[in-house]
Amino acid sequence: MNAPSRALADFAAKHPAGFCQYPDIQQRVEFWDAYTRERTNIYDDSIPTAYLSEMDQGLYGGLLGGEVRFLSDPGTGWISSMVAPILSDWSQFDNLSFSTEHKWFRRYLKQLKAFVEKSRGKFGISHFVLINGLNFVFELVGATQTYMDIEERPEMIHKAIDLAHNINLHVQRTFFEMVPLISGGTCSNFAQWLPGKIVSESIDPFHMTSVDYFEKWGREPVEKIFAHFDGGVTHIHANGRHLLKAASTLKGLKAIYLGDDTGFPPAFEVLPDLKAQVNDTPVACSVSFPDFHQALKEHRLTGGTFYNVTDVPDANTANKCMDLLRNYRP
Repeated sequence: MNAPSRALADFAAKHPAGFCQYPDIQQRVEFWDAYTRERTNIYDDSIPTAYLSEMDQGLYGGLLGGEVRFLSDPGTGWISSMVAPILSDWSQFDNLSFSTEHKWFRRYLKQLKAFVEKSRGKFGISHFVLINGLNFVFELVGATQTYMDIEERPEMIHKAIDLAHNINLHVQRTFFEMVPLISGGTCSNFAQWLPGKIVSESIDPFHMTSVDYFEKWGREPVEKIFAHFDGGVTHIHANGRHLLKAASTLKGLKAIYLGDDTGFPPAFEVLPDLKAQVNDTPVACSVSFPDFHQALKEHRLTGGTFYNVTDVPDANTANKCMDLLRNYRP
């Protein structure tokens, strides 16, 4: 239940939308502390959790010398990161090397330490997305070149995917070495909490490809990294819903977040159809409070779903709705 947030309003006043500099980590810790503390008077099913958006994508390419760029989003309180393509051509690939002494790995360790110290007894720290498989190749040569080289230079794509696996594995193992589990489980910005050490995978590159391409190039890297932990979650944007059935059979998959995008019906509006494609795999989706409340009153909610309810007027309204929800029967 997402009600208006003073912490989020303060962030928006200080951080306009757009490109920005690498933030002060102590300020980021203070933001998440204030944001999660505000939510203690909302009695929903969420886990108070901080997300390391600064390391979201840029960390992986940054470790190989990429130019990391940051973007402020006043709507979420995130300062997220990405990188410009690192290689001008594949002849430079063999010069790439990963070191835990790199400044970006030191920044990563510093941020983990700061968040662990501040969050203790207050809020959890969510796993953050892997940049694995073709996502990683995007960071090396860009998306267009990646799709072309799948056909023209498949041997280099395979080499890059192997490098991606090794870097992602080291990054995620470090996360679980430093961030304690909560009651034996992992906090998740998509699925709230899951038992064991759970990673967060992305299959975004296949949203613009056929299912066959996903099977050929996407399944193995995902299942390989899941197998090193206790499984994982993934998310699927609206333009990738043709992948739902195949993605739901990934070995080790625990949940799928169903994203919304302009030009497609919101996941909530077509949820029964989407849920039918994934069998018993739990899903999560976003929905505005008026639509959720109406479906609740009319007993139209789809089971096996975690609902991220937006535009809730206030905490009191949220709690009254939760009282109705706890007595809900299909």
